[in-house]
This record gives sequence, C-alpha cells and structure tokens, in this order.
Amino acid sequence: MYQQARYLPAGDKSLVVEFGNEISEAVNGKIRGMMVVLEENPVEGITELVPTYRSLAVYYEPLVISYDDLCLALGSIEEKLGMLVLPNPKIVEIPTAYGAEFGPDIEFVARHNQLSVEEVIAIHTETEYLIYMLGFTPGFTYLGGMSEKIVTPRLKIPRTTIPKGSVGIAGAQTGIYPIDSPGGWQLIGRTPLLLYDPSQDIPVLLQAGDYVRFVPINASQYHLLESQIRSGEYRPVTYEMDRRG
Repeated sequence: MYQQARYLPAGDKSLVVEFGNEISEAVNGKIRGMMVVLEENPVEGITELVPTYRSLAVYYEPLVISYDDLCLALGSIEEKLGMLVLPNPKIVEIPTAYGAEFGPDIEFVARHNQLSVEEVIAIHTETEYLIYMLGFTPGFTYLGGMSEKIVTPRLKIPRTTIPKGSVGIAGAQTGIYPIDSPGGWQLIGRTPLLLYDPSQDIPVLLQAGDYVRFVPINASQYHLLESQIRSGEYRPVTYEMDRRG
C-alpha cells in the first residue's frame, strides 16, 4: 500500500486514485473508505465511482469541477481516512450446488490438488470472501481469500457459453458468472441466485466491499430455490459482519 495515493488523469472526464500496487484488504479498505465518504458527502461534479482491486476511478464533469479542484477535494478526504470508522460490511450467503451438472470441472480441481471432491467443497465453503471488484460482465465478482489448497489453472480452451450462476476457479481466484457468457474458469458449482436482474431498481445483487459465503446445497434444494426465486418468494440471506472479535 502506498503511503500516499497517486492521482492519475484518465481521459478528460475521469481520474484514478491509486492506493497501492497489490491486492490486499488494507488497500481495499482505503478504497471503500473514500467511497463511503463520497457517498455520504457528495462532491458536486462527481458522476460515478468505480472501485477496482487497488484503485478508485472517479468520473466527473469538468465544467462543474476542475481536475485540480477534484484532486484537492479527494486529497482532503484521503488525509482523514486513517480516522474513519467504516460501517461493518454485509455478508451475502450464496447457496451453491457443487459437482455433477452444476460443476463439471470439480473432479479436475480435486485431482489437480490431490484432494477428494468433498474436500474441495469443504475448503471452498469455509471462507468468507471479500468482493474486491465487479467486472467482465455486469455483476461478475472478483473475490479474495480463496485457499491455496484449491488453486487451479484456467481451462486451456475457454467455453463459449457458461450458464449464469456458475461458480468457478481460475488460478488463486474464485468468482460467480452472473449471466450466460463465455469464460475459461474451472466450474465447480452453480447458484440459483440472480446476481444480475435488470428488472430491479438495483440490478446487481453483490457490491464491492461486501463479503460472500458459499453454502452447499443439493440438487433438490437448488431446484426448489430456483422455483422460489422465479416466483419472488425467496430473498437472499444477508447479515452484517461483526468485526469486534
């Protein structure tokens, strides 16, 4: 993490506030802190905030606020981040059916790491994963904190279509495909949750800075939840993370 953030122009209507050159929770905390301050105390002229692994992209209207004035405003916020107490992040449970039709690559992941399929599932579901950023497709999650015990390389030949809700592993990362799309991650499971629903006021279920926990379910439970989600009877299980202990 840098001692001081770097402010980098990114075109005529955006700048990047770069907090470090590594993927870490400390860097993410700085990004989340600046976002919280800007959301609670909007700076006139800022139109959008986009967090990444190690930086925050700030989009603005140059006819409302100049680049130099925006840098001064953001620098003033940065100076106070060390004193900021962030609200506890949210944890979202992701019910996931592993293996078989839902996760056709889980046996390869197990063989690659000299584990049983049951051990892969146990390891994958024991962690609360930080959502570092969203990208690639609307709502695609880039998660941190996966165990090195199940690290697995990408597919040599990507699939042309991956079903929405698929949970995959690529290298040391795990993530969830929110829509049907191409992809090269090893598929280990699938969730019936709708991570991207354009009919909702907030179309993306998961947000950067929050956490997810994968909860294993069987095929019958998957299809029951799928039906309940389709009819509007089911709401994702969410709760606040307690950082006190």
